[in-house]
Parts: sequence; structure tokens; C-alpha cells
Amino acid sequence: MDSAVLNDITDLDTLRSMVREQWATISRRDDAIAQRDHEIAFKDAKIDKLTHEIARLRRVQFAAKSERMDPAQRELFDEAMAADIAALEAELEALRGPAPPPARAPRKPARRTLPPELPRIEMIHEPASCDCATCGQALVKTGAHVSEKLDVEPMKFFVRRDVHPQYACKHCETIVAEPVAPAILDRGLAAPGLLAQVAIQKYTDHLPLYRQEAIFARAGIELSRTTLAEWIGVVGVALQPLVEALRRHLRASPVLHADETPVAQLDPGAGKTKRAYLFAYRSIGATPVVVFDYCPSRAGKHAAAFLGDWRGALMVDDFSGYKALFGERLIELACWAHARRKFVDAHKASGSPLAQEAVRCIGEIYAIEAKLRDLDDEARRRERQRHLGPPLDELKRWLDELQPKALGNSGLRRAIDYTLRRWRALTRLLDDGRHPIDNNPIENAIRSIAIGRKNWLFAGSETAGKRAAAIMSLIATAKANGLEPHAWLTDVLTRLPTTKDRDIDSLLPLA
Repeated sequence: MDSAVLNDITDLDTLRSMVREQWATISRRDDAIAQRDHEIAFKDAKIDKLTHEIARLRRVQFAAKSERMDPAQRELFDEAMAADIAALEAELEALRGPAPPPARAPRKPARRTLPPELPRIEMIHEPASCDCATCGQALVKTGAHVSEKLDVEPMKFFVRRDVHPQYACKHCETIVAEPVAPAILDRGLAAPGLLAQVAIQKYTDHLPLYRQEAIFARAGIELSRTTLAEWIGVVGVALQPLVEALRRHLRASPVLHADETPVAQLDPGAGKTKRAYLFAYRSIGATPVVVFDYCPSRAGKHAAAFLGDWRGALMVDDFSGYKALFGERLIELACWAHARRKFVDAHKASGSPLAQEAVRCIGEIYAIEAKLRDLDDEARRRERQRHLGPPLDELKRWLDELQPKALGNSGLRRAIDYTLRRWRALTRLLDDGRHPIDNNPIENAIRSIAIGRKNWLFAGSETAGKRAAAIMSLIATAKANGLEPHAWLTDVLTRLPTTKDRDIDSLLPLA
């Protein structure tokens, strides 16, 4: 074949290859543009939704001023509205991203001067090197960026003064300074320790914000409850990724405790409160996880929605809302403490010696279980079958014989009926060494909720209830793992702004 023809063929193949590569590049670019357009449309829709929700809350806030409420209701409603709006505004600001620098420096809003009599703890943030990284010459200090934020140790206020010296190279005029680390509240006066203190006092020490306002005022710190509520709202949004991670850890457990407790929620339109519920869940093992789920009712659908496709054994009381969950995916476990309580109540009411005997028998079961506490799961299962099986069989035979003899409306009969009705779920602790004997761990976790109800009385809104459940989940998990809540939360609020999403688990309160 002629060489010219061969050259033409080669050129044609090269041209075709170039065209294919060009079309591939165009296709990739079109895909990237389509993906970017989709992300922009999603973000715009989210921004529009948040903007409308903020406007709606402000209308509700304004309209509710004409509602007749007692002072306690009014205070909590105002707190809830301020926290909800601040939380939504924080989400909106995160979506919009950093604002472009203005053509001229904006006028700084006037801010109350921090009390000069408070001690200052100064931290100097020096650059890593005293030499210019550009040319190697020695740096010369030219000034410093100084910021003061109000911080607190438990009931000991001080001003945390962060100083970032600025250095310049005389040779090449390079400016060097340690960058200012981002914070939960960049433009606020609250340091992480103070934010943690407000949250811990509200959700662990059960101090409403109006009481905290008075406590701070006694120390010479004037902080309005609206400001405190806004801080709570922003902290709740910031901690949400940790709560989602905590839920994933919870669902990884093969056995869960579950219980629920009522809370009152303010209904401003009706001028009164309505009943809502906190569902509580706790994992087993050396590193327990506690999660609260705020729901508008006690319906079993809320537990089903929370658990999703989780598979395992669930320790619950005899509440009918859980019944639909049990089947192929979920195994029902029952609580021996509940069964014992029925007989204790029967004995207290009538002095029944039969009820007292049942309490003694259940006490022997607990005594045997206590001796097996330190065994591994498989060894505990074997020893339970060996040592708990016979006394459980004996107790079952005795209750079966006693049931028809007990009066139908007596406390003893109700206790017997409850125990026999729940017998299969009560004795599943023989099937697996991981199955707990009772639901006491989750009851201990929700005990603080019952105490808190007497102080904060009711939740200001469903959003406020969910935010409270999220923060209380993290604090309860910290306490369950032996961590001091204030120290843990202060550390988390300090590190959270610079922690990448993939490293969120490192902030969880797990021992």
C-alpha cells in the first residue's frame, strides 16, 4: 500500500481518537454541570424552606403575645421560640456559606463590655516558627489580634482572652500570625465552657433559663434568658451530627432496653399544654449508648420508626404499643423488676404471705444472677440454664397452682396474671447470656426526666422537645460511660468546629 495512503489512515484514526476523547470530556463536563445544578436547586429549596419557616415562627411569636398564658408558660414559650429561630438561622447560615467581604468595613454592633473585675486567663497563640516561611528571615512582632470571650468554670466566671500575635518580615513584608480558630458562636461572647454550663444546668440540673438568668445576675453577669435560649438553639444544631452518630452506635447493639415517659408540651393556640412522650433506648455492654426520642404521642408507630430495620432483642414493659414489633425481626424480653414490683405492691396492700413468698423467690433468682455478672456471654448462658432453670420451673409450677385460688380482683391475682402472661419473655434470659434480667438501666436513665418535669414543667414546642431529647441523649450517654458531662461537652464544643464529618465519632461520649 502506498505510504501516503497509510499516513492518511493513521491521521484519520488519530482524528477519530481525538474526537472520541473530546466527546468524553464534554460528556463528563455535562454530567458535572447537571450534578452541580441539582445541588444548587436542592440548596435553594432548603434555603427557601428555612426562610419561610423562620418567617412563620416570627409570626407565631408575634401573634402569641395576645395569648393569655401564666408567667411560667410565657417564659418557656419565649425561650422555645428564640431557640427554634436561632437554630433555623444557624442552619440557614451554614447553607448560604460565608458572606463575601463588604466593600467597606461594616459598623460593629455595640456589645456590652465584659466586667473588668473578672480575672483574665491569657493564652498566647504563637506561630510555629519565628522565621519567615517565605524567605527565612527573622519575624518581627507588629501587633496582635485580641479577642475576649466570657467563659466559666462551674459557678466561677472569668474572661478567656485569646491573643494572636502578628509578626512581619522586614525583608519581604510577609505577615505571619496563628489563625483564629472557628467557634460555635464566632460573633458571640460565650466561650465553649459557658455554653456547656448553660446546657448542663438546663438538661442535667433541671434549671430553667429564667433561674439561670437570676444566678448569673447574682455574679454580676447580665445575660437575658432570650440570649441563653438562642445559645441553646445553636448548640442543639451544632450537636446534631453527634446525635445521628450516637443513633448508629445504638442500632449496632444486638440487645436494647426501651421505655417511655410522658412530658407536657405547650400548645399556645389552646393556651394550655398537651401530652407528648419521650421514648428512651439504651444499649448493653461496657460502652452503653442512651438515646431519647421525642414523639407527639405514645403510639407504637414511633418506636417502629425509630428502630427501622434493626434486628435484635428488645427489653420492654407490657405496653401494647410494642406488641406489633415482635415477630421474626425482634425478640421480646420482659423485666423481672416489673414482675417483682407487682408482688411487692400486693404485699404492701394486703400483707399477703403468698405475695411475700413470690418476692422471696424472685430475690433468689436475682441472687443467682448476681454471681454470674462477671462471666462472658456464653458462660453466663450455660450457668443460667444450669442454676436458674430449675428455680424458674419451680416458680412457674407454683404460680400455675396458685392462680385459680387467688381472688380475681386482688393485687395478688393481678401480679400472678402479669407474670404468667409475660412468662416466655421473662425466661428468655436463659436463651442468651446477653439478655438482661431487667429494664433497670433504662429506668435509671429516664429517672432524671421525671425529676426535670417538676422544674421545667413542659416543653415549649415539638422542635424544642426534639432538641432537648438530642442534648439529653449525649449527656445521658456521657454519664453512663463515667464521663463528667461539663468537661466532656466543653471539650466537644471546642473541637467540633474544626472536626471533619468523617471524624465525628471521635467526639462521642463513649469510654
